[in-house]
Formats: sequence, structure tokens, C-alpha cells
Amino acid sequence: MPTASAEIRIENLYKSFGDHRVLEGISLEVRRGEMVALVGGSGSGKSTLLRQIIGLAHPDQGRVLIADHESGGSPLVDLAELDAEGMERLQRHWAVVFQGNALLSGQTVSDNIALPLREVQRLDEPTIRRKVYDVVRQVALDPEKVLDRMIEQLSGGMAKRVAIARALALDPILLLYDEPTTGLDPAVAEQIQELIDSVHQRQTAAGFARTSLLITHDREMLYRLGPRMIMLDGGHIVFEGTYEAFQHVQIAQPYFEVMPKLHQRTE
Repeated sequence: MPTASAEIRIENLYKSFGDHRVLEGISLEVRRGEMVALVGGSGSGKSTLLRQIIGLAHPDQGRVLIADHESGGSPLVDLAELDAEGMERLQRHWAVVFQGNALLSGQTVSDNIALPLREVQRLDEPTIRRKVYDVVRQVALDPEKVLDRMIEQLSGGMAKRVAIARALALDPILLLYDEPTTGLDPAVAEQIQELIDSVHQRQTAAGFARTSLLITHDREMLYRLGPRMIMLDGGHIVFEGTYEAFQHVQIAQPYFEVMPKLHQRTE
């Protein structure tokens, strides 16, 4: 069976803030259709690496390459070589679910989900309304009950579903999640785990397999979803492999001890 093409490739990436070096020579590849989890203690460089991948920060050295799905064969392109139009071309095919959800307060559920459809995909209003209705149903919420609710009226679990619905509305090929279940009640966290899995298994409308990249401290989710594990420590990759193997390596044991506390912290 041929190996899947790369969706993300990081080459020898370094990033420092002042005298503090956060990432030191990171190289990794995420293949199309994969689910990959980035794990590690606080300050290990996970969030910094995510910001590099989505173009919110730039490396001091090294390259970040992402698949361009609007070019034949979806070749990898270097983010550092793209202008604003080139970045917009890539961003049409990815979505991010942030830890704090990044929903706009003072706005309705409908307004929040519709925003990227207007700003990123520039769709017409009838198409936007249909997409908003459909994705709310896909995350197991009742559109008739929630679309007109203000964001401040949502529970933590509902807000997380709305954040995922907003990402899904873009029909992304690449989905990135930053601690999607941190601080949630265990029963709600389990529902979000199942939702992430079902979204990952679903192809895009154009028939692309989805690629999912997770930053998480949720041991139960890792057990349930079985992603390929990449552990960062001190700005280096110290483990890469299956969750089954990860459970038994010595370097992971101190991290396992602090995972419950990191996972349950409030946002």
C-alpha cells in the first residue's frame, strides 16, 4: 500500500523568545488522513509549535510546509514564501478549535459559525444559512434551540460543540485542536472525544480524508482515539509512536503523573 502524502512537514525548526529557546531543531511529518497528538508538560513547546503551523508566528530557523489543496497534487508549500493571498488559499482548507473556543461574546451561535463562511470563504447568505444549520446538527445540537442563543448562555460543553461546528462549517481537510476537552466535566469530555473521532472519520465534501492534529493532556481521549503520539520536552521530540508504546516508555511516566492536573485546569 502506498504511503499517504504529507499534510504538514516541519524541518529543523527553532524558535526562541529572548534568551529562552522554546523549540530546538524540531522535525516531524503529519500524513494525510492521520490523527496525531502533540503531548508534553507545560512549557514543552506544543502551543508555540501550533502557532508556527498555522502561521501566527514564524520560526527563527527551519521551515513549516503545508499542503496546498488548490494546486494539482496538493504540493507542500513553505509558509515563509507565501504572501497574504497564498496564506488565504491554504486557510480555506484548515480550521482551528482553540482551547478557549475563541467564540465572539455578544454574538449569537449563528453569527459565530457564519463569520468564517463570510470572511474566509465569502459565500452567499442562503448558502451560509444552510451550512450553519447543517453543521449544528452534525455536532448533535438542535438548530431550532441554539442558533439564536447568545454565546454567554451556553454551557462549557455546548460552547465546545459550537466551536467545532464553526470549524466544520469550513469543511476543512486539516483540523487542529488545542486542548479540546480541558476543564470539561468527564461525561461532557467523553462526548467531545466521540465527536472529534466522528469528524475525523468523515471525508470532506470533495472526498478528501481529514487530517487531525490534537494538543491534549486528556489520557482518556488518547486511549479512546489511538492517535500517533509525538511528545515534546524541553523543545525536543522525545517520543514518536503509538499510544500503546507511549504508555510503557520511561520518559512518559513523569508526564502521566501530572496529566490529570493539567487536564482539569480551568481555561
